[in-house]
Amino acid sequence: MKEYTSDKIRNVAVLSHDGAGKTAVVESLLLACGAVDAVGVGKDNKHIMDYEPEEIKRNVTIQLGIAPCEWEGYKLNFLDTPGYSEFCGEVRAALRASDGILLVVSAESGVEMDTERAWDYGVELKLPRMVYVNKMDAEHADFFGCLEKLRAVFGKSIMPLQIPIGEGKDFRGIIDVCKMVAWEWNNGECTEIKVPPEYMAKAREVREMCMEAAAEGDDELLEKYLNGDELTIEELRKGLRQGMLTGRVCPLMCGSAINHIGTAELLRRIITYMPDASQKVMMGTDKKTGEPVLVYPNKPFTAFVFKTLIDPFAGKLSYVRIFSGELKEGDKLYNMSQDKEEKMGKVLTLVGKEQIPVPAAIAGDIVVLPKLPNARTGDTFAAPDFPVVYDPIRFPNPLHTVALVPEKKGEEEKLMNALLRVSEEDPTCQVEKSTEGKQLIVRCMGDVHLDHILTKIERKYGVKAKQEDVYIPYRETIKSKATAEGKHKKQSGGHGQFGHVFLDIEPLTTGEPFEFVDKIFGGAVPKQYIPAVEKGVRETLEKGLIAGFPMINVKVTLTDGSYHPVDSSEMAFKVAAAQALKKAVPEAKPILLEPIYNVDVVIPEDYMGDVMGDFSSRRGRILGMEHHRNRKGIIVVKAQVPLAEMKDYVTVLRSMTQGKGTFNMEFFDYEEVPKKIMDEIIEKRQSE
Repeated sequence: MKEYTSDKIRNVAVLSHDGAGKTAVVESLLLACGAVDAVGVGKDNKHIMDYEPEEIKRNVTIQLGIAPCEWEGYKLNFLDTPGYSEFCGEVRAALRASDGILLVVSAESGVEMDTERAWDYGVELKLPRMVYVNKMDAEHADFFGCLEKLRAVFGKSIMPLQIPIGEGKDFRGIIDVCKMVAWEWNNGECTEIKVPPEYMAKAREVREMCMEAAAEGDDELLEKYLNGDELTIEELRKGLRQGMLTGRVCPLMCGSAINHIGTAELLRRIITYMPDASQKVMMGTDKKTGEPVLVYPNKPFTAFVFKTLIDPFAGKLSYVRIFSGELKEGDKLYNMSQDKEEKMGKVLTLVGKEQIPVPAAIAGDIVVLPKLPNARTGDTFAAPDFPVVYDPIRFPNPLHTVALVPEKKGEEEKLMNALLRVSEEDPTCQVEKSTEGKQLIVRCMGDVHLDHILTKIERKYGVKAKQEDVYIPYRETIKSKATAEGKHKKQSGGHGQFGHVFLDIEPLTTGEPFEFVDKIFGGAVPKQYIPAVEKGVRETLEKGLIAGFPMINVKVTLTDGSYHPVDSSEMAFKVAAAQALKKAVPEAKPILLEPIYNVDVVIPEDYMGDVMGDFSSRRGRILGMEHHRNRKGIIVVKAQVPLAEMKDYVTVLRSMTQGKGTFNMEFFDYEEVPKKIMDEIIEKRQSE
């Protein structure tokens, strides 16, 4: 590839709902540009972009891929992203490196769940959007029905620049309503033709919509349009591009990726309407002063790691977007996020898995840097004299929690290391070692994501894992007062042991988990042994007294006791304190407490009844509901639910709402477990 200036570079994230043909669109674009010689068709599993074994097996995109190509003096970096919602972390990563979104929609299915989610990403990040209606040759293709759905959901910003000639098996070409010319395809050959007479009225109607949209963003164009004058092609393009950059206009094209119909026209529209990389201005932070910094492409070198890929044999690959300056092979690379210098070797670009060396890259380009040991997703590289760091990517919180153990004993460390490698590649996979539950906890986006993780660690790192029940951090407490005596006496042979205490226990209402009070008078228990009594109390409460869970919200008062001048010791008083507690707690009406979480569920109104009914079955209580502040027809149901009832909620909510529901949860408080459930938990713990 030759070198390009920033204004000749376009960085476009390609998004869609699963099954809309997004990867086929990317590969068709690569083929049109000559970046590849051939592409796969349908489910033949020969896609260039989907090369991982799991992607081939499932015939879906799982990780983002870079697809650079050259077209008529421009460089286009396409970022192919997963369409399935559980891999939305990859979409978030791709959007950080992109300047615009190409949203692929199926002419059969129209607007789907992840179509809306992709659009929302664009609105949130203020990225210009363009729509490509794919599969115009599919059996149930309906272009104008699809257009109507798009405009109903996303508004009148959806602006068709093309309309099809025919649909389904009759689809044979497209009409450019701006130029009022048409192209027809026969056996893969494209011929320019006049607009067929039967389509002329519709083409003129749509062209009028385009002229109105183009004029609205420019006073001169608006005045000309209102005077009844025809806008020139250049004026039309200028107005539409301004509208697209501000989000007021979303151009729409159509075609068939499988049969490569409309691909060249799509490339031209991307070049014409998508923002060029020279316009990208990033907000960074001066690491020394903490002040915000506007970073223009002509500033000293800065770049951002938006994805990490690790191969056990080939090493680490860091996907980097350069925001300012220039990078050449052999340059010194300073990791500003970690205050470390990285040893950089080659600069690469990728087409699928094929690595292509490049001598240099400038502001606006996307490259891959191999074997940077310290670099992680979210790191900023910068020139040492320009200490700028960029904000990390806001990845979604993983809400599906599982506990994993290796299938083979002795491979615990191997499993942990494999999962940590996966989490470095994929920030939506979070790994931690639970000290209380003594489990390896993995948080991910759902069952499909988890299956991918398990398959990946087996294939890449040779370790198999299985699930076990996730430890729920219950707590014990008491509901009434009690008093007990504890005496530890051992005086047979050798140095004896003697410790003797009286303890009062009662519920603690101050909000603190534990309070110890010393009410000894007259030296019944010498001062040097009182810390040992408190330690014995703390250790016993920590181990639990009815089901082996830590006991909280307890006040313990040392009221009396006795000692032996020779045989008493700290250990003896610790044991005596533990004995007293074990006697007192059964008399103090002990109960179990369970963690309760605040849960906010974001759903279309149609599913409100199902979601509320499901919460009732989970022992949840509804706190209320409110309309979403940004999205019409969307509500937020607020509830409080025991953590023990939420273990499968990601999967259930997705099924219940056809994938349209999302939720967040955070810890609220501990509350008493119902008697029947408490007895079951205690019985299970005792049997274990």
